[in-house]
Amino acid sequence: MTATTDGSTGALPPRAPSASDATAEKTGTREERRSAAPRDTAAAARRATALATEHLLSLQDSAGWWKGDLETNVTMDAEDLLLRQFLGIQDPKLTEAAARFIRGEQRADGTWATFYGGPGELSTTIEAYVALRLAGDAPDAPHLAKASAWIREQGGIAASRVFTRIWLALFGWWQWDDLPELPPELIYFPKWFPLNIYDFGCWARQTIVALTIVSAKRPVRPAPFALDELHTDPRNPSPPRPLAPVTSWDGVFQRLDKALHVYHKVASRKLRGAALRSAAHWIIERQENDGCWGGIQPPAVYSVIALHLLGYDLDHPVLRTGLESLDRFTVWREDGARMIEACQSPVWDTCLATIALADAGLPADHPQLVKAADWMLAEQIDRPGDWTVRRPRLPSGGWAFEFENDNYPDIDDTAEVVLALRRVAHPDPQRVDAAVRRAVRWNVGMQSKNGAWGAFDADNTSPLPNRLPFCDFGEVIDPPSADVTAHVVEMLADVGRTHDPRTRRGIDFLLAEQEPSGAWFGRWGTNYIYGTGSVLPALAAAGIPGSHPAVRRAVGWLERVQNDDGGWGEDQRSYQDKAWAGRGASTASQTGWALMALLAAGERDSEAVRRGVRWLAETQREDGSWDEPYFTGTGFPWDFSINYHLYRQVFPLTALGRYVNGGPTDAPLGA
Repeated sequence: MTATTDGSTGALPPRAPSASDATAEKTGTREERRSAAPRDTAAAARRATALATEHLLSLQDSAGWWKGDLETNVTMDAEDLLLRQFLGIQDPKLTEAAARFIRGEQRADGTWATFYGGPGELSTTIEAYVALRLAGDAPDAPHLAKASAWIREQGGIAASRVFTRIWLALFGWWQWDDLPELPPELIYFPKWFPLNIYDFGCWARQTIVALTIVSAKRPVRPAPFALDELHTDPRNPSPPRPLAPVTSWDGVFQRLDKALHVYHKVASRKLRGAALRSAAHWIIERQENDGCWGGIQPPAVYSVIALHLLGYDLDHPVLRTGLESLDRFTVWREDGARMIEACQSPVWDTCLATIALADAGLPADHPQLVKAADWMLAEQIDRPGDWTVRRPRLPSGGWAFEFENDNYPDIDDTAEVVLALRRVAHPDPQRVDAAVRRAVRWNVGMQSKNGAWGAFDADNTSPLPNRLPFCDFGEVIDPPSADVTAHVVEMLADVGRTHDPRTRRGIDFLLAEQEPSGAWFGRWGTNYIYGTGSVLPALAAAGIPGSHPAVRRAVGWLERVQNDDGGWGEDQRSYQDKAWAGRGASTASQTGWALMALLAAGERDSEAVRRGVRWLAETQREDGSWDEPYFTGTGFPWDFSINYHLYRQVFPLTALGRYVNGGPTDAPLGA
């Protein structure tokens, strides 16, 4: 593998994994495997690998992709019902199906959480409560009475997040004057000016542009009922809050918001009208071919509302296809419940499944791997997107996370797709090489100034967006992270660019980001186990030896946080409280990450690895899958958690495969 002077790569022969008995005979019940695993860890690992391989192959779509359900929380479902109420397109069947799902997620204390086993969350509980009221549930029904009592105890609607109060303002349940102002003239801020729309992460940017229209129009639809029971004092639903000191950032932005409220009343009608039209043009320009926006549900919802407020009829092609796209974010369950996915992850799931199967020993030219590669190759993006604002001369070549999201390819998916394609013996290697060269060039070009990589943009690090009173809904910028940087470093090492100065800068960033405990923070997965499980394989691929002090500290941390049952787990609460770091019920995906890290560090014969492998073998279901109700994915740390249903399959299989077959530089087990 060679690198040319222009930064592109030369010929890239596919790297096939070691052979294994991935088609080994399936024998034994879970109980039999449980008793056998301690006596023969290697044999148990081979059996578990074979079972998991067969199960994962069975989940592939005929088109070549994999996609597991993407489970978040009931605000997706509640806001879908609120949207339909606002637009006047209620459907009794959909309403009841959504209500069934929301009721089923309520906790015993009457609240709703944002992740499995988590504490009740105020805004989520309010939105779920209102949705069930829209579905016809009575406020004095025991489940709603318990919820409303808890809401009042927590401060009522006044204590909820801005997004929740925006939804309520659409129906007059909250006053627009009591919400932070977001003027549409923001669309005219030049790209170098503080708080221009490109200072926001792409997910926030798409939402905020639409909400500037909503904020300017301040619509109110007739409320079908009152919500007095959700206020601590219905006579004073929005008690004034004292301003922070003017010398603080919060104080500055609170006073700026007051000035913007004055501006709302005196804004030039001509300028405001032009800004609204420009914002609408920006939104429409970014609608995907399937009608969605960015392949994620929230921007689609707010874009539909915004354009409708500007006079677009529901039969207009833009809105009609936008509404149709929302139907594709639904999962119908066997009990008749309907769950809304915030997003869909076919590219991410497909590249991870391909890596897992290849590392498990499936032949590199297996027809299903070739079909997956064909599908991924067809998904490569060859058009510019918002990322060109900071990289205007960089040719495209990345992959997005979703089925349709050509405006926002992401660096993480692109790195993992390259690693997946390199594992497949494709019948047209020149096609693969060309795709990989474009992808590597794009990812390298998206490196930030500090030598690391963010998810969607380069140098998206302004601290100001997070200061806005409006932005209390989670992370709104996209700074570089250790996990994304690790995946890029691993990719660059895989294509032979270990000694490239840009790779070395990425490695320096990773070494500097290590926590005192020895772990790495996980931005897009939960949390320190994910970060560490991403970084150690990257360092190993880049030639950092297992004896390196940073590696030894990480190994020590993983050994210390291993659960008594042999698995690993980490609760979402570690994002708020480091005492939770590495603590939580054992899960298949997090055990997979820990094992991937330890194996990369050369710990295959350690007791920690043997115990982890045995835990996977013992907890595997008879069909080759694993149970995992816990949320191990991250959208916004703490604020938005994800249960990727395919994580429980791909990461245990990857870890088991690497244990049985070795990594790229290791010999197979028992060789």
